[in-house]
Amino acid sequence: MREDRAVDALRPVRIRRGFTEMTPGSVLIEMGKTQVLCTAAFEEDVPRWMRDSGKGWVTAEYAMLPGSSPQRVRRSAIEGGRTKEIQRLIGRSLRAVVDMKALGPVTVRVDCDVLQADGGTRTASITGAWIALADAFDVRIAEGKMEASPLTDHVAAISVGIVGDEALLDLQYTEDVSADVDANIVMTGSGKIIEVQGTAEGDPFDRDQLDRMLDLAAKGIGELVDEQRSARS
Repeated sequence: MREDRAVDALRPVRIRRGFTEMTPGSVLIEMGKTQVLCTAAFEEDVPRWMRDSGKGWVTAEYAMLPGSSPQRVRRSAIEGGRTKEIQRLIGRSLRAVVDMKALGPVTVRVDCDVLQADGGTRTASITGAWIALADAFDVRIAEGKMEASPLTDHVAAISVGIVGDEALLDLQYTEDVSADVDANIVMTGSGKIIEVQGTAEGDPFDRDQLDRMLDLAAKGIGELVDEQRSARS
Protein backbone atom coordinates (compact mmCIF):
# COMPACT_ATOMS: atom_id res chain seq x y z
CA MET A 1 0.00 0.00 0.00
CA ARG A 2 1.08 3.55 -0.67
CA GLU A 3 1.76 5.76 2.28
CA ASP A 4 0.57 9.01 0.70
CA ARG A 5 -2.53 7.99 -1.29
CA ALA A 6 -4.77 5.11 -2.25
CA VAL A 7 -3.78 2.71 -5.02
CA ASP A 8 -6.53 4.17 -7.25
CA ALA A 9 -5.82 7.83 -6.49
CA LEU A 10 -4.23 10.45 -8.71
CA ARG A 11 -1.46 12.68 -7.45
CA PRO A 12 -2.60 16.25 -6.73
CA VAL A 13 -3.43 17.96 -10.03
CA ARG A 14 -2.95 21.67 -10.64
CA ILE A 15 -3.71 23.39 -13.95
CA ARG A 16 -2.70 26.99 -14.64
CA ARG A 17 -4.06 28.38 -17.90
CA GLY A 18 -2.51 31.39 -19.60
CA PHE A 19 0.85 30.62 -18.00
CA THR A 20 2.67 32.58 -20.72
CA GLU A 21 1.37 35.43 -22.87
CA MET A 22 3.07 34.83 -26.21
CA THR A 23 0.96 31.96 -27.55
CA PRO A 24 -2.83 31.60 -27.86
CA GLY A 25 -2.80 28.44 -25.74
CA SER A 26 -0.53 28.09 -22.71
CA VAL A 27 -0.96 25.74 -19.75
CA LEU A 28 1.25 24.63 -16.88
CA ILE A 29 0.05 21.26 -15.64
CA GLU A 30 1.35 19.77 -12.42
CA MET A 31 0.73 16.19 -11.35
CA GLY A 32 2.46 15.73 -8.04
CA LYS A 33 6.01 16.90 -8.59
CA THR A 34 5.84 16.53 -12.37
CA GLN A 35 5.47 19.87 -14.15
CA VAL A 36 4.93 20.33 -17.89
CA LEU A 37 4.45 23.56 -19.83
CA CYS A 38 2.17 23.03 -22.83
CA THR A 39 1.74 25.71 -25.50
CA ALA A 40 -0.21 25.74 -28.75
CA ALA A 41 0.37 28.05 -31.71
CA PHE A 42 -0.92 28.32 -35.28
CA GLU A 43 1.03 28.25 -38.53
CA GLU A 44 -0.85 29.45 -41.61
CA ASP A 45 0.18 26.47 -43.69
CA VAL A 46 -0.01 22.67 -43.71
CA PRO A 47 2.52 19.95 -44.57
CA ARG A 48 3.20 19.74 -48.29
CA TRP A 49 1.41 16.42 -48.64
CA MET A 50 -1.79 17.98 -47.22
CA ARG A 51 -1.95 21.06 -49.43
CA ASP A 52 -5.13 21.47 -51.49
CA SER A 53 -6.93 18.97 -49.23
CA GLY A 54 -8.76 21.68 -47.29
CA LYS A 55 -7.75 19.96 -44.07
CA GLY A 56 -5.55 21.12 -41.22
CA TRP A 57 -2.93 19.34 -39.14
CA VAL A 58 -2.02 19.04 -35.47
CA THR A 59 1.50 18.07 -34.47
CA ALA A 60 3.48 18.06 -31.24
CA GLU A 61 6.99 18.41 -29.91
CA TYR A 62 8.22 17.24 -26.50
CA ALA A 63 11.36 17.82 -24.50
CA MET A 64 12.73 17.26 -21.03
CA LEU A 65 14.58 20.47 -20.30
CA PRO A 66 17.96 20.66 -18.57
CA GLY A 67 17.29 20.80 -14.84
CA SER A 68 14.10 18.75 -15.08
CA SER A 69 15.71 15.71 -13.42
CA PRO A 70 18.49 15.13 -10.86
CA GLN A 71 20.84 14.13 -13.68
CA ARG A 72 21.06 17.06 -16.09
CA VAL A 73 19.36 16.35 -19.40
CA ARG A 74 21.69 17.25 -22.24
CA ARG A 75 20.18 19.40 -24.94
CA SER A 76 21.43 16.90 -27.50
CA ALA A 77 19.09 14.32 -25.94
CA ILE A 78 16.08 16.46 -26.86
CA GLU A 79 16.14 14.99 -30.37
CA GLY A 80 16.70 11.41 -29.20
CA GLY A 81 14.59 8.37 -30.06
CA ARG A 82 12.58 8.47 -26.84
CA THR A 83 11.72 12.11 -27.43
CA LYS A 84 10.49 11.44 -30.96
CA GLU A 85 8.39 8.49 -29.81
CA ILE A 86 6.71 10.59 -27.13
CA GLN A 87 5.98 13.56 -29.37
CA ARG A 88 4.42 11.23 -31.94
CA LEU A 89 2.22 9.80 -29.19
CA ILE A 90 1.11 13.29 -28.16
CA GLY A 91 0.36 14.25 -31.76
CA ARG A 92 -1.65 11.07 -32.42
CA SER A 93 -3.62 11.56 -29.22
CA LEU A 94 -4.60 15.14 -30.08
CA ARG A 95 -5.43 14.41 -33.71
CA ALA A 96 -7.85 11.70 -32.59
CA VAL A 97 -10.18 14.39 -31.20
CA VAL A 98 -9.81 17.12 -33.85
CA ASP A 99 -11.93 17.39 -37.00
CA MET A 100 -9.22 18.28 -39.51
CA LYS A 101 -11.72 19.45 -42.14
CA ALA A 102 -13.30 21.87 -39.65
CA LEU A 103 -9.84 23.05 -38.60
CA GLY A 104 -9.10 24.25 -42.12
CA PRO A 105 -5.73 24.61 -43.86
CA VAL A 106 -3.61 25.55 -40.85
CA THR A 107 -1.17 23.67 -38.64
CA VAL A 108 -1.40 23.73 -34.87
CA ARG A 109 1.93 23.04 -33.26
CA VAL A 110 1.81 21.98 -29.63
CA ASP A 111 4.98 22.11 -27.54
CA CYS A 112 5.27 20.14 -24.29
CA ASP A 113 8.33 21.06 -22.23
CA VAL A 114 9.00 19.16 -19.01
CA LEU A 115 10.16 21.56 -16.30
CA GLN A 116 10.32 18.89 -13.61
CA ALA A 117 10.02 15.12 -14.01
CA ASP A 118 8.76 12.70 -11.37
CA GLY A 119 7.09 10.11 -13.58
CA GLY A 120 4.19 10.40 -16.01
CA THR A 121 5.62 13.20 -18.14
CA ARG A 122 4.14 11.95 -21.42
CA THR A 123 0.70 11.44 -19.91
CA ALA A 124 0.71 14.83 -18.19
CA SER A 125 1.78 16.34 -21.52
CA ILE A 126 -1.25 14.89 -23.32
CA THR A 127 -3.67 16.02 -20.62
CA GLY A 128 -2.24 19.54 -20.52
CA ALA A 129 -1.86 19.78 -24.29
CA TRP A 130 -5.59 19.25 -24.80
CA ILE A 131 -6.34 22.31 -22.65
CA ALA A 132 -3.73 24.42 -24.47
CA LEU A 133 -5.26 23.32 -27.77
CA ALA A 134 -8.81 24.13 -26.65
CA ASP A 135 -7.70 27.57 -25.43
CA ALA A 136 -5.91 28.26 -28.71
CA PHE A 137 -9.08 27.44 -30.65
CA ASP A 138 -11.05 29.83 -28.43
CA VAL A 139 -8.62 32.63 -29.28
CA ARG A 140 -8.87 31.90 -33.00
CA ILE A 141 -12.66 31.96 -32.80
CA ALA A 142 -12.54 35.30 -30.96
CA GLU A 143 -10.30 36.67 -33.72
CA GLY A 144 -12.87 35.69 -36.32
CA LYS A 145 -10.57 33.17 -38.00
CA MET A 146 -12.67 30.15 -37.07
CA GLU A 147 -16.41 29.71 -36.63
CA ALA A 148 -16.40 26.90 -34.06
CA SER A 149 -13.94 24.66 -32.27
CA PRO A 150 -12.95 21.59 -34.28
CA LEU A 151 -12.53 19.55 -31.09
CA THR A 152 -14.79 16.50 -31.04
CA ASP A 153 -14.01 15.27 -27.51
CA HIS A 154 -11.64 15.58 -24.59
CA VAL A 155 -8.47 13.51 -24.42
CA ALA A 156 -6.38 12.68 -21.36
CA ALA A 157 -3.80 10.09 -20.39
CA ILE A 158 -2.46 8.38 -17.30
CA SER A 159 0.14 5.84 -16.25
CA VAL A 160 -0.72 2.59 -14.48
CA GLY A 161 1.39 -0.30 -13.33
CA ILE A 162 1.80 -3.45 -11.29
CA VAL A 163 4.08 -3.00 -8.28
CA GLY A 164 4.41 -5.95 -5.93
CA ASP A 165 1.30 -7.58 -7.47
CA GLU A 166 -0.71 -4.42 -6.73
CA ALA A 167 -2.23 -2.38 -9.55
CA LEU A 168 -1.41 1.32 -9.05
CA LEU A 169 -2.71 4.45 -10.74
CA ASP A 170 -0.53 7.42 -11.73
CA LEU A 171 2.97 6.15 -10.96
CA GLN A 172 5.54 8.52 -9.56
CA TYR A 173 9.20 7.92 -10.39
CA THR A 174 10.04 5.66 -7.45
CA GLU A 175 7.09 3.41 -8.34
CA ASP A 176 7.80 3.50 -12.06
CA VAL A 177 11.38 2.27 -11.71
CA SER A 178 10.33 -0.63 -9.46
CA ALA A 179 7.21 -1.65 -11.40
CA ASP A 180 6.86 -5.21 -12.68
CA VAL A 181 4.56 -3.86 -15.39
CA ASP A 182 4.11 -0.26 -16.48
CA ALA A 183 1.66 1.14 -19.00
CA ASN A 184 0.46 4.44 -20.42
CA ILE A 185 -3.18 4.70 -21.44
CA VAL A 186 -4.77 7.43 -23.60
CA MET A 187 -8.55 7.76 -23.73
CA THR A 188 -11.20 10.21 -24.88
CA GLY A 189 -13.62 11.93 -22.57
CA SER A 190 -16.32 9.53 -23.76
CA GLY A 191 -14.21 6.57 -22.64
CA LYS A 192 -12.85 5.37 -25.98
CA ILE A 193 -9.28 4.10 -26.08
CA ILE A 194 -6.77 5.89 -28.30
CA GLU A 195 -3.60 4.09 -27.29
CA VAL A 196 -2.36 1.46 -24.83
CA GLN A 197 1.38 1.18 -24.21
CA GLY A 198 2.23 -1.63 -21.80
CA THR A 199 5.44 -3.47 -21.01
CA ALA A 200 6.39 -6.31 -18.68
CA GLU A 201 9.72 -5.47 -17.08
CA GLY A 202 10.20 -9.10 -15.92
CA ASP A 203 7.60 -11.84 -15.92
CA PRO A 204 4.76 -11.51 -18.46
CA PHE A 205 1.45 -10.18 -17.18
CA ASP A 206 -1.92 -11.82 -17.69
CA ARG A 207 -5.29 -10.65 -18.99
CA ASP A 208 -6.66 -10.12 -15.48
CA GLN A 209 -3.83 -7.73 -14.64
CA LEU A 210 -4.34 -5.88 -17.91
CA ASP A 211 -8.06 -5.51 -17.16
CA ARG A 212 -7.26 -4.18 -13.68
CA MET A 213 -4.91 -1.59 -15.15
CA LEU A 214 -7.42 -0.55 -17.81
CA ASP A 215 -10.14 -0.13 -15.17
CA LEU A 216 -7.81 2.01 -13.06
CA ALA A 217 -6.85 4.09 -16.10
CA ALA A 218 -10.49 4.68 -17.05
CA LYS A 219 -11.21 5.93 -13.53
CA GLY A 220 -8.17 8.22 -13.48
CA ILE A 221 -8.77 9.60 -16.96
CA GLY A 222 -12.39 10.33 -16.06
CA GLU A 223 -11.13 12.40 -13.14
CA LEU A 224 -8.59 14.19 -15.35
CA VAL A 225 -11.31 15.08 -17.85
CA ASP A 226 -13.27 16.56 -14.94
CA GLU A 227 -10.14 18.58 -14.09
CA GLN A 228 -9.97 19.80 -17.70
CA ARG A 229 -13.61 20.87 -17.63
CA SER A 230 -13.18 22.59 -14.28
CA ALA A 231 -10.07 24.46 -15.46
CA ARG A 232 -11.93 25.80 -18.50
CA SER A 233 -15.21 26.64 -16.79
